[in-house]
Amino acid sequence: MDEITELIVDVLCSTRPTLRIDGEDLPAAQVKERFYRLDSGYLEYVFGCLRNNTTQIRNIRAYLLTALYNAPMTINNYYQAAVQHDFGT
Repeated sequence: MDEITELIVDVLCSTRPTLRIDGEDLPAAQVKERFYRLDSGYLEYVFGCLRNNTTQIRNIRAYLLTALYNAPMTINNYYQAAVQHDFGT
């Protein structure tokens, strides 16, 4: 958890004009806005995705940055798919 906290702080305190997310340079203000929205629910979601991942992660920092950035946009669909899988709907 400490590493995730440090990673989030690095993003929020960055003075660079762009930050690399998923191989793309995005405006730092856009990335920071998404990171400011993160709460414990999003972090639990990202940790759950990490636990369920079966492939080797070569660049964990880049993977985590992308996962954290995308969490607010993907969390609802992830849990909806899980419920549909569990109940067969």
